[in-house]
Amino acid sequence: MEQLGNVLITGGSSGLGAAAVRAVAAHGGTPLVLDRNAPDEPVKYRVVDLADGRAAEQAVRDLADSAGGLDGVFSAAGIDSCGSLESVPAEEWEQVVRVNLLGTAAVARAALPYLRRSRGTFVTVASTLGINAVPDATAYCASKFGVVGFSRALAAETAGEVGVTALVPGGMHTAFFDGRDEQYKPPPDAKLNRPEHVAETVVFALRQPAGCEIREMVVCASEEGSWP
Repeated sequence: MEQLGNVLITGGSSGLGAAAVRAVAAHGGTPLVLDRNAPDEPVKYRVVDLADGRAAEQAVRDLADSAGGLDGVFSAAGIDSCGSLESVPAEEWEQVVRVNLLGTAAVARAALPYLRRSRGTFVTVASTLGINAVPDATAYCASKFGVVGFSRALAAETAGEVGVTALVPGGMHTAFFDGRDEQYKPPPDAKLNRPEHVAETVVFALRQPAGCEIREMVVCASEEGSWP
């Protein structure tokens, strides 16, 4: 297994991203964080809204240059806006796509020169709702189906240069569901994963040797309801 080195993590101040920050550090790597909020962990970070693609690209370059390069990227940042297509305000709907899909692409665009130099790995975050559509989630499904397609195309485009893994996680016990109407929250008895368990699978993907890639991995609780 390869050493982790410098790993850029988007959404690293909470949820799965924060769990990945801790996992990368525990395995000897150096986490670097992009988020709308400052992280609790004592790491290098930049505050940025991934919906602003050019700002996101500059933040990636700033962090990478300050750290001396990148060996891996984990694009964990993501948002949602639940409801029917007609009921979700257009700006909110489009913001989901901007953050989840266009933000991922912006981070990748800026990170690729560094990852080519290190033969590093980029791990994207799709969702079980990126392979299995459900009602009242058109923005989220569109963005995550897009991430799956983007990841596959990027893997083909950078074959032999950069590793690309698409993480397809099921639901997790995080603040992602906070603030939703009750009908869009998991029920109290929902079978969800712990983010720290999913973070360990991300580390596993990042530590694969150059030329050996995990293209896609579905990681969910054994009784996950959204997969297959």
